[in-house]
Amino acid sequence: MPIRLRKFIGAVALLVLVIVWALVAMALAQAPAIHDSTALSIAYYVIAGLGWVLPAMPIVSWMSGPVRGQ
Repeated sequence: MPIRLRKFIGAVALLVLVIVWALVAMALAQAPAIHDSTALSIAYYVIAGLGWVLPAMPIVSWMSGPVRGQ
């Protein structure tokens, strides 16, 4: 697969990941346990804010990986 196509697919995948992650995080943030506790709310937002990086790392490494078959 050409590197330009791989980077385009990866960019679209990252965009979809971030949008879905944000929507799910916003929905979960409305849970009464998180919404009512200040300490739990802060911890949740820190984890939710940084948590998307872990699923994004394989996408980024795939995007910058070696070109096979050329």
